[in-house]
Amino acid sequence: MAESKPLRLPPRPRTRRTQAQRTAETRARILAATVESILEVGLPRTTAAEISRRSGVTWGAAQHHFGSKDGILGAVLEDSFNRFADGLNAAFDALGEEASLHKRIDAFVDSAWEHFGGADYRATFEILLEDSAARRAAASKEEEATHWQGELLEAWTRIWRQLFPDLAVGSRRAKMLQHLTISTLSGLASMQLLAGEANPFIAEELGVLKRALAAELESGPDRSKPH
Repeated sequence: MAESKPLRLPPRPRTRRTQAQRTAETRARILAATVESILEVGLPRTTAAEISRRSGVTWGAAQHHFGSKDGILGAVLEDSFNRFADGLNAAFDALGEEASLHKRIDAFVDSAWEHFGGADYRATFEILLEDSAARRAAASKEEEATHWQGELLEAWTRIWRQLFPDLAVGSRRAKMLQHLTISTLSGLASMQLLAGEANPFIAEELGVLKRALAAELESGPDRSKPH
């Protein structure tokens, strides 16, 4: 009698990734490694060697994709803000175009807090702090005009106009309210980072911000201009 042999499943065919997929995966590994390093050891110690070690990508390959460490840090900020914008858009899509102002404000603040209160906020905040210090030290007006904080504020303004297109507030007042929202959320996030634990009052504090925004946005035309 012939010796029986165990059945073997045929090898599962491997799906070949495209060049674009491999590029996207490599870039994602580099960005994730950079954020991880900043969170664990801080921005000053997030060196080229540290990024390469954590990502498993040679520094030459990282330079091919991003050019320099500054290019990686800029991409981290851009990726973070894109995810923030996607979260806001998803929240408003779920509400629908006929949602009341209060529901839109609730969705806006809650979604924004997911960004500012998230685990990787510290990484983006450290990058922005370094960018701010570099701008103060720079003498070139051209460098001053291209800083990341300005670009992010412009992107924030575009989102604001998209989500609140029907509000009769002037541009100056809208910018003030955006600045108030960013300052409040970033301040709450910073306090949470300093405490090292979840903020027990966050729901109430976000509620105060929501009510303040509603009161300002419902009050009509811009009356905040100095006389």
